[in-house]
Amino acid sequence: MAARKTYRELANELLKRYPSGVAPGGVSVDDIVQLKLQNTFDTHLDIARAMAKVMRADMAAYDKDTSKFTQSLGCWSGFHAQQMIKSVKRMRGTTKGAYVYLSGWMVAGLRNTWGHLPDQSMHEKTAVADLIEEIYVSLRQADEVALNDLFEALREAREKGDNIAEAAAIKAIDTFETHVVPIIADIDAGFGNEHATYLLAKELIKAGACCIQIENQVSDAKQCGHQDGKVTVPREDFIEKLRACRLAFEELGVEEGVIVARTDSLGAGLTQKVPVSTSPDDHAASYIKWLKTEEITDKIPLRDGELVLVRDGKFARPVRMPNGLFAFKDNTGRGRVIEDCIASLNDGGADLLWIETDTPNVDEIASMVAEIRKAAPKAKLAYNNSPSFNWTLNLRKQVREQWIKEDRIKASDYPGDIALMSAQFDDTELGREADDRLKRFQADIAARAGVFHNLITLPTFHLTAKSVDELSRGYFGEDRMKAYVVSVQREEIRRGISAVKHQHEVGSDLGDTFKTMVSGERALKAGGHANTMNQFVAG
Repeated sequence: MAARKTYRELANELLKRYPSGVAPGGVSVDDIVQLKLQNTFDTHLDIARAMAKVMRADMAAYDKDTSKFTQSLGCWSGFHAQQMIKSVKRMRGTTKGAYVYLSGWMVAGLRNTWGHLPDQSMHEKTAVADLIEEIYVSLRQADEVALNDLFEALREAREKGDNIAEAAAIKAIDTFETHVVPIIADIDAGFGNEHATYLLAKELIKAGACCIQIENQVSDAKQCGHQDGKVTVPREDFIEKLRACRLAFEELGVEEGVIVARTDSLGAGLTQKVPVSTSPDDHAASYIKWLKTEEITDKIPLRDGELVLVRDGKFARPVRMPNGLFAFKDNTGRGRVIEDCIASLNDGGADLLWIETDTPNVDEIASMVAEIRKAAPKAKLAYNNSPSFNWTLNLRKQVREQWIKEDRIKASDYPGDIALMSAQFDDTELGREADDRLKRFQADIAARAGVFHNLITLPTFHLTAKSVDELSRGYFGEDRMKAYVVSVQREEIRRGISAVKHQHEVGSDLGDTFKTMVSGERALKAGGHANTMNQFVAG
């Protein structure tokens, strides 16, 4: 990402044009400098280009040191994304390593005009690009608000004649780090054929996406990755969609754009079509070999219109469901996943893989990645730390099973079913060990399974539901205003969450600054002594 011009560089450029320090109409050079610096990116396509470079640099850093994995939370509004990144920056002092994940599930469930819908690509495809646009508007506004505060500090220092404070303000302006971070955008299965995928990918990129995640399900039969009934497409079809995304990046000048190829084959037992195999070692042949077939006999002869395959030199009938779909052999998901991933990397030009799993198991993912890396040594993953997993139960079961094998405990010491979820096990040795594994899960999977990016798809969906429920129970119950103050406002103040000053958070002070720029002393400002936001200071 190209370095921004410094305060002094911009001021000097403008002073060459306007030596008096005032532009036509009486506009101050300093005000122009401020607005230029607040405009951290000219277009959202510029964001895509810059964030692609950020992702590539992060991937290179991860290749050298697996502890440098990246993370994101799925956000379904610009405000969610803004508050997440502001929190990261406040805590770490930098946004490095933090991305935004844009979940197709949450777009379908919360962002379409037809109400809540399941994750089946029934929502308007434009809603995905619209959300990317909204997120970047919110992140850029966070830049504007923060830089306006720094320029306010600069003005105050100059009014007081404090040269040290003035130099400190200018340094803070020059070293300001943007809130804009990479977005990994879910394009589902492409919303149609390869040309439809290409057209939609361009819209996502123009909205700012530097990374597109696409899955190998059938567009018109798409299911959520953690539901049944998933139908995959032949590898040639998926490779063509990967190429469509690459062409979209190249056309728009985002040469370092990142493509995440997701495979749902681990939980998908069906395919919609049988590809034509032209040679024994092509993608069609490797895909067809996993199909479940029936022997053709005199008692079960061929009928007109049936499809026939040659298997081991004999004719065989692929098993076809009543809905016309073809079934894969049982327990072949792992093998298909490995082949999918190798094909996506080596022939589809994908940059990252996404293996959708049914449980969070480091050993399972690591073993598949080890197989993939035999043919694609640089394979890296984005992994869905999904809320669809019962994390507590899964990790406790894993600990229990391991300890039984190691003779550390007896099977009767802990239940092996849902009862293991009970709070009575929270403070047991097993409960604490499971929580320790939860805490280091992302680091473990990054080190052992090639996971460059750890994400949670739907956290803000669940957090919003939980938080609103918590507030509602108290506010509409016995606590009334105490519920709001104790659970929300008091915590905002004590944590230093800037949103407690809600007027400032959405740009009220920005408006005052601009009014002053154009109206001077005539400006009718909102931020005077009577503004109730003055009651809030971080504790």
